[in-house]
Amino acid sequence: MALVVTARPQTSAELSESAQQQRNRFDRAWWSALAAISSGVLLLAWQAVRYGNWVVDDAGITFAYARSVADGAGPVLQPGADPVEGFSDPTWLSVLVVGKWLHLFDHGALFGISDLVLYPKAIALLCCAGILVTCYLAARRVSRWPAMVTFVTGVVLAAIPSFVIWCFSGLENSLFALAACVLAVHLFLAVLDQRLWTPSVAITAGVIAAFAALTRPDGLIYLAAYPLVSVILVRRTAWLTASRHVLYSVVGFAIPFGAYLLWRITEFGRLVANTAVAKNQAMPTVHDLTRAGDLVTYAGAPAVIAAVGVVGLALATPSTWRNGVVALLVPLTLAMIAYCVLRADWMAQFRFATPVWALAAFVVVISAAQVLDRLRTRGRVLVAVTLVATLVPSGVALADSAASYRSDSDVPLCWIALRFGRYFNGYADILGLRQGTLLAPDMGGSSLTSRLRLIDMGGLADAQIADIYAGKGNTTLADYVFEDRKPTFVHTHGVWLDSGLTADPRMARDYYLIQQSQNPASPDEDWVRKDAVRDQRQLQQLLDYSSDVLPHLLSDFQKAGECGTTLRPGQTIPH
Repeated sequence: MALVVTARPQTSAELSESAQQQRNRFDRAWWSALAAISSGVLLLAWQAVRYGNWVVDDAGITFAYARSVADGAGPVLQPGADPVEGFSDPTWLSVLVVGKWLHLFDHGALFGISDLVLYPKAIALLCCAGILVTCYLAARRVSRWPAMVTFVTGVVLAAIPSFVIWCFSGLENSLFALAACVLAVHLFLAVLDQRLWTPSVAITAGVIAAFAALTRPDGLIYLAAYPLVSVILVRRTAWLTASRHVLYSVVGFAIPFGAYLLWRITEFGRLVANTAVAKNQAMPTVHDLTRAGDLVTYAGAPAVIAAVGVVGLALATPSTWRNGVVALLVPLTLAMIAYCVLRADWMAQFRFATPVWALAAFVVVISAAQVLDRLRTRGRVLVAVTLVATLVPSGVALADSAASYRSDSDVPLCWIALRFGRYFNGYADILGLRQGTLLAPDMGGSSLTSRLRLIDMGGLADAQIADIYAGKGNTTLADYVFEDRKPTFVHTHGVWLDSGLTADPRMARDYYLIQQSQNPASPDEDWVRKDAVRDQRQLQQLLDYSSDVLPHLLSDFQKAGECGTTLRPGQTIPH
């Protein structure tokens, strides 16, 4: 006769104690997660504050469009201008429009700081918090130390100037990096839960990819994330199922992105943003992939080698974790490819690499946690010492890079608002102009402060000039400027002096030179149309204004907060 042993039922007191223990564990986990995320966010905020109130001028273009949309003028650079898609970040534009509607953006000061500075930086900080939240959600599934993984990821990101600078530049980088991380973690968790080939996962992946593509044009590459993960992980017997769900992801992408594309064609008459036409992106080549070496050099070759080694060790043992990390590596690889094939940017600190840093930091840190978890004490010490030894030189170099950028950052919005907005408003006031036009290459601060109709020499907000740069125009830049537009004022500087406009004989024929920089390191010129000047006395007033105001105009133009708390068309510089 078999002996049957039955478990003694738990008493109500034991059940209550067990429930209390579970609640205590949950509370500890919640508080540790909150502490890790908050600490990482505070580190990022501290690093961002070290760059002061700096906002890059390119951000001001989207600011101006947000102002126009929120005020009911439509998607235009200035009220009354022709609709041109001079922005490439519709989702970020929407965030700014909502901020203006809520009186949090473009209304004045918040806590004594211009809301043109504070609001986009606050949103960037929230996006960085979102990145760390996604890290924690992934780490808690595979690591015994999810809070530590999250905190260290925050430390690594705070130590990378490229990530901090461009997340808090006023541009869409932080939102773009968040979208890439959300997609990566969405796929990672789906693989761990063996739910990759379900309609909800597939469609959500497509929707997130569409969001990324509407945040930056290169976000279009993330449409390939779900299909690539599926191809890598699918078994022979599941090809049909995987193929069907890839189609679901494409549909999830196509509906929101297609809706915006239809609106773009209807509103602007273009299949792609005008910014893409103006930049005239060439077809990518295999040679473009060598640009990844720039990021390796920036981060430090020893640190990158150590990071690759850690990820390789983490992948060495077959497991569900290994399949999951594939779902993280695919978006990271796509982010690297997008960086490599994009046309090189004139701005410093690798503006297009923001999602690369976010994804790479998390992959390396969570892989290191996996490796350390498998090793005994001696092995852990060896790995930790190796990582520290390779990271310290990189940390020192990155700190020097950050200090260098703080002393010589890319063109601040505030400087452009003063130099091309308020300063040229002063010219217009001397001439008594009710209407006038300004041809200049920097549209951010200009569009927020100029009362003149702007003509974008860079072509981002001018469809005709964009077509000329793309080789699709039926005229030349000089003919378009001198024969068609005939701007009241022309400003050129730096590389724009090579556009051929100032060397064209029509410039001397039709314009007076009223300002020319004597600094060979930063040449620039201001011109005024002759038929806009009444007489020699008025011309002398323009020359006197230039010689009196410009030398004292924000001599240290990196102090980006010195243009006041509000930027409005018609503002001038007291003199």
